[in-house]
Amino acid sequence: MTIRIGNCSGYYGDRASAMGEMLAGGDLDFLTGDYLAELTMLILGRDRMKNPDAGYAKTFVRQMTANLALAKDRGVRIVTNAGGLNPAGLADVLRTIAAEQAVDVTIAHVEGDDLAPRADELGFGSTLTANAYLGAFGIAAALQAGADVVVTGRVTDASVVVGPAIAAFGWGRDEVDALAGAVVAGHVIECGTQATGGNFSGFRSLDLTRPLGFPIAEIAADGSSVITKHDETGGAVTVDTVTAQLVYEVQGPVYLNPDVATHLDSVRLEQVGADRVAISGVRGSAPPATTKVCLNTLGGYRNSVEFLLTGLDIPAKAAWIRGQIEAALAAGTPPAQIEWQLDRTDRFDPETQAAATSQLRCHVRDDAAEPVGRAFSDAAVQLALASYPGFTVTRPPAAGTPVGVYRAAYVPQTEVPHVVVHADGRREDIAPPPGAVDLRPNGSVAGPAVDVRPNEASEGRESTDPSETRRVPLGELVHARSGDKGGDANVGVWIPAEHPRREAAFAWLAAQLTPDRVRELLPEAAPLDVEVHPLASIAAVNIVVHGLLGEGVASSTRSDPQAKALGEWLRARVVDIPIELLTPATEETA
Repeated sequence: MTIRIGNCSGYYGDRASAMGEMLAGGDLDFLTGDYLAELTMLILGRDRMKNPDAGYAKTFVRQMTANLALAKDRGVRIVTNAGGLNPAGLADVLRTIAAEQAVDVTIAHVEGDDLAPRADELGFGSTLTANAYLGAFGIAAALQAGADVVVTGRVTDASVVVGPAIAAFGWGRDEVDALAGAVVAGHVIECGTQATGGNFSGFRSLDLTRPLGFPIAEIAADGSSVITKHDETGGAVTVDTVTAQLVYEVQGPVYLNPDVATHLDSVRLEQVGADRVAISGVRGSAPPATTKVCLNTLGGYRNSVEFLLTGLDIPAKAAWIRGQIEAALAAGTPPAQIEWQLDRTDRFDPETQAAATSQLRCHVRDDAAEPVGRAFSDAAVQLALASYPGFTVTRPPAAGTPVGVYRAAYVPQTEVPHVVVHADGRREDIAPPPGAVDLRPNGSVAGPAVDVRPNEASEGRESTDPSETRRVPLGELVHARSGDKGGDANVGVWIPAEHPRREAAFAWLAAQLTPDRVRELLPEAAPLDVEVHPLASIAAVNIVVHGLLGEGVASSTRSDPQAKALGEWLRARVVDIPIELLTPATEETA
C-alpha cells in the first residue's frame, strides 16, 4: 500500500493555479501546501496588528474558494499550515465557504504553537510573534477522526506530509525509521517546484517549455517513497532535482523535527523511471527534547538609496557622494546606522552603458522613523545637481519602512501545547514525544563540540592526482542549491548523479571544501563561522555560513537577502579541478 501526497504551494504567494492543477491531474490521496517561512510570520504578525481577525494566508482562501468542491469530488484531503497566526480563524472562514457552496466537508485545525502570550515567562523578551514548530501527530489525529481539511499554525514544513502518512499507516512514535523516511519525503516536496527543477543549477537539461509541475510523494508503509509529478507538466524529477531540495536549508547531517531526528547521511536515491526517484534507507533516531521557536520583533525603521556610478573615477565618485550624504545627515539627527556598499560591476572599455556602471547603495536604520525618512530622502535628492558627474538613482528614496528582526529560541517540547480542535469543537491534547534527547540545533548530541573534518570523507575512497588539473569554474563539476535559516546561509554542493566517476569526484570535493577554503572562495564569509558536513550517500557537501544574513531576511541589507544565489556564486568561482574528473564536454568548453 502506498499513499500519494501532492504539494501545491512552497511559500505565501506561490502559483495560484497550482491547487486546481494538482487536483485536476488526478490520483491523489492528500494535497498539501506550505505557506509559512520566517519572513511570512513577520508579515502575518504585522497584518494582525492592523486586524486581529487576520493572520492567515489569504491566497489559500482564494484557492479553496475555487477548488473546495473539486477536492471533495476527487476525494482529496487537504493539509496546510496556511493558518499561520490564526488557524482557528482560517478554519471558520473555510466552514463559511463550504456552507455557501453546499460542500459537505469536515474541517479541523491544530493550534498551540503561538507562545507570544508567554513570551516573558519563557524568557523571549518583547516579541511581535513567537511560534514553536509543532510536529505531525496533531495533523494525524485530525485526519484519523475524519477531517477532510486540516489547517495548522506553525508546524515544521515536513509535518504536513508526515501527518497524513502517520494517519494512513498508524505509525507510533517509536517507528523512527518510518517517520524519518516521511520527513525526507516531506522535505523534498514542501518547497513545491524546487523538487522538479525550480532554482536548479542544471536547469538547461530540463523541459522548460511548460510551467514546472508540482511534486508528488508516493509513501509506503515503511516510510520509503518515490518522488514524481503529474504527466504532461514541465520540469523533471531526477536524482539531481531531488538532491537539490534534499540539501536545501539544512544545518547538518541530522535534520531535526519534533517527532524524529532524521539522518540525512543515510538517504539513498535511485532513478527508477522517467520522473520517478526512489528514496530509501532513511534512518531515524529519538527526537530532540526541545523545539525551535521563531521569534520576530520590530527593530526600528530603515531606508535605502542606490546611486549609479558610470564611467571613470568610480572610487572618487563614490567617496564624494558618500561624504556629501554623511555631512548632510550629520547636520540634523543622523540615523543610528549608516551602511555603504559599492559593487564594481563596471568593465574596461564598455560597449554598453550598463557595462560602464557600478552601484553604490546607502542603507540607514534607526529606532525612530524620522531620521531615516524625509531627512534621509532630502539628503539624497537635494544633491542631484551638485554631486558627481552622471548622478543617477535607481528610484527616488521613499519613507522609512519597519524592520523585522528574526531570532530563534529553543524550548522543551513539554512546554508547548499541541492541540487538535476537531470539527465538533472537541479539543484533543497531543502528548510530547517520550524518550526525546538533548540535541544541538545542528543535530549533534549536546556536550563537547565536535570538530567537523570534511576531508575524512575521502578516506578509503578513490583519490585523484592533484598535479594534473585545469582551472575552470567549480560549477563545471558540481551542482549547488542555497537558502536561508534565519541569519545563517546554507549551501548544498553535490556531484551530479550521472558523473562517470562520481565517487572519486565526491572524494575530491569533500577534501576541497574545508571551512577555510569556503572562506577563500566566498570572501564575504571570511570573518564568520563556517560549518562543513559531508553527505557521502548522496555525494554532497553541506555548508552553513553563520551570520551571513545578519538578523534575518527582513533586516538583511544584502542584495540577496535569502542567500538564494549564494550557491551560484560559489559555482562561478574558478578552481583547479583534476582533469580526469572533468567530463569530455567540460574539457571542450573550458
